[in-house]
Amino acid sequence: MIKVAMTSVYVDDVAEAHAFYTRVLGFETRVHMDLGGGALFVTVGAPAGAQPDLQLLLEPGQGPIAEPYRAALREAELPCIVFSVDDIHAEYERLRGLGVRFAQTPRERGPVISAVLDDTVGNFVQLAQPKE
Repeated sequence: MIKVAMTSVYVDDVAEAHAFYTRVLGFETRVHMDLGGGALFVTVGAPAGAQPDLQLLLEPGQGPIAEPYRAALREAELPCIVFSVDDIHAEYERLRGLGVRFAQTPRERGPVISAVLDDTVGNFVQLAQPKE
């Protein structure tokens, strides 16, 4: 069986992204390595053992591959990643209370209710909850 083990999100600043994804979104640090010269290798994952084998790599967003990709996503107002939530309205209110800026408030879209937030490090991130 093949499963997703890690996926990347290109970010403006790895340290700032790490702070946002852990302190605000609630992920836990899985790997935090200083590679020297100011370079970090950082992965985060869902807390409390949920999806223990899945990691999100916070990857530097500079360079000839990442920059055009990120610019195109941003211009099209597309999220770079989608996270599932159990209660999107509660999560929306919690994050707004922490000062998170939303590009899209919760709304029904096909089989899900979704909202889109700005992750403060160059990306839109979608939250999604299946409709019941």
